[in-house]
Amino acid sequence: MAARPRRISDIKPLFTNLAQTSHYEVKFGGLPIQLTTYLLRRGIDSRFIGESSGLLCYQAYLPAANSATANISGNYMGVTETIAHTRQYTPITLEFYVDKNYKNLKFIEAWTEFIASGSSVSQNNLGYHVRMQYPDSYKSNFTKIIKFDRDFGREIEYNFIGLFPVAMNSIPVSYNTSDVMKMSVTFSYDRYIAGKTLSINESIGNNNNKDATVPQTNPESPLSAEEAKRNSLDYLTFNVPLSNDTTTTTQYGSSVTTGFSGAEVGDLT
Repeated sequence: MAARPRRISDIKPLFTNLAQTSHYEVKFGGLPIQLTTYLLRRGIDSRFIGESSGLLCYQAYLPAANSATANISGNYMGVTETIAHTRQYTPITLEFYVDKNYKNLKFIEAWTEFIASGSSVSQNNLGYHVRMQYPDSYKSNFTKIIKFDRDFGREIEYNFIGLFPVAMNSIPVSYNTSDVMKMSVTFSYDRYIAGKTLSINESIGNNNNKDATVPQTNPESPLSAEEAKRNSLDYLTFNVPLSNDTTTTTQYGSSVTTGFSGAEVGDLT
């Protein structure tokens, strides 16, 4: 189809309603009780974690996922197919301002310290050794990044499952001109959910980026492994039954027996 000229007035509404990068919110939540107790002993209360720490995040990155692939040869002669077999999640980096009470810095320091605090030996002891905590005691399952715009009309939400800090960059300090103290933290996570995840959102029908105004229908149930195998075998054998021989009477009155009598895929190649 040939391209046709378009007027500026036709495309202006699209390019004057672009999302802006400066409107977002980070919220930490879903920290296990063992971790919150450890943090509270160091002066980091739940209110600071849930409200102030996220507001101090001056730069964030929306998460991304990649598909690990494998090459399959032999299904079609001379053709190599590429299929996805694993979904891989890229760690995210969050940049924070450090408050004058250093609570945000202590929050991340104490979190990473708790992960390696499984040893009962005091850190002041020369015989101190590291023992890692169990993952379910330090991973956050309700941390989210909410991206919105000035009119608050639309938003997109990312909920992280199994999130925890894995690295914090060194923080420079110097006698030069004073600047706001900042820190950069890299977080790993098991997976993320794009869209709202609360039970009320499931009731409304706007969870997982669904449009509540569009009727949601349940997709057909996926085929079982046995059904999928049977369908693929039927395709390879041109719909000739594999388990029983088929006898066909020709126009000359003779009988011809066809079929593979239970042949497997390997017998057909």
